[in-house]
Amino acid sequence: MPYTAKPDRYDAADKNWFRRCGRSGLLLPAISLGCWHNFGAPGTDSALHNDEPSFHENAKRLLFTAFDLGITHFDLANNYGPPYGSAEERVGRILKEDFAAYRDELIIATKAGYDMWSGPYGNWGSRKYLLASLDQSLKRLKLDYVDIFYSHRPDPATPLEETMGALDQAVRSGKALYAGISNYRGGYTAEAVGITELHGMAKPIIHQPRYSMFDRWIEKDLLPVIERLGLGVIVFSPMAQGLLSDKYLTGIPADSRAGASGTFLKPQQITDDKLTKIRKLNDIAQERGQSLAQMALAWVLRFPSVTSALIGASRPEQIKENVEALKAGAFVGEQLERIEAILT
Repeated sequence: MPYTAKPDRYDAADKNWFRRCGRSGLLLPAISLGCWHNFGAPGTDSALHNDEPSFHENAKRLLFTAFDLGITHFDLANNYGPPYGSAEERVGRILKEDFAAYRDELIIATKAGYDMWSGPYGNWGSRKYLLASLDQSLKRLKLDYVDIFYSHRPDPATPLEETMGALDQAVRSGKALYAGISNYRGGYTAEAVGITELHGMAKPIIHQPRYSMFDRWIEKDLLPVIERLGLGVIVFSPMAQGLLSDKYLTGIPADSRAGASGTFLKPQQITDDKLTKIRKLNDIAQERGQSLAQMALAWVLRFPSVTSALIGASRPEQIKENVEALKAGAFVGEQLERIEAILT
């Protein structure tokens, strides 16, 4: 049966749900959906859908649920999967078969900058790699353009003028509507934007850094630069790969990221000290009438300069929980002070 989006998908949105991306015309939802681990090959998702039909059906349900709840932004990269490229292929199939009528309501982003193919031109930030990768991404996504195309990380060996020039060409060619950067430190961000202004290039309008209660580097290094330059921010790993949820309150479950092999979150990262902090943070979340995951999202969104928080999900229920993150209202000073005391 063809997918039909809920007609009231925007009606219930909080007045702060759509947030302006810096000084651009782009509005992003407070919560955006990342399409990485749960959109690749069968058996690679957290829910372990080992056959293609059930895996694809779950991926569709994730995107349908997100869009029906007002999440209009789906975030990808060329090497998301696994294997590389498979997440774009899967999302592209769903976009073509189920979302064609809603394309103009969607913000689809992809990136290039990490390892993608063999040889000297399948990594980092050269014009050759970025523009070739964008062409490949468009084919996999079955789209004429993406809304945002990112340089996924800075390249220490390629002149920054070349990387920014490639993003400029992507925008001027119509293959991307906006340019973005990811994982750039504050000083490098300022230099990148300065190059675009000096040479009349398309300016990046958005930065995608890692940020959570356990990884706060952007507060002093990046956010002051972002605010001065007028870029938006979409943060990834706001729940510290699931650590800031109720999943680890009593230890490491076997079906968690830390309990599975070959993931980024390792059991040795979950120390007794960190578990103690998680439990104390959970107490504050409960006082606010939230889950710990919801509070973690609300916390990263407390800065006006943070446009959106990027979540991953293996089940639609996780998305439904996360979109409620702002319902508890703003933090009061006493709550922020208690959180700060726990984290320091």
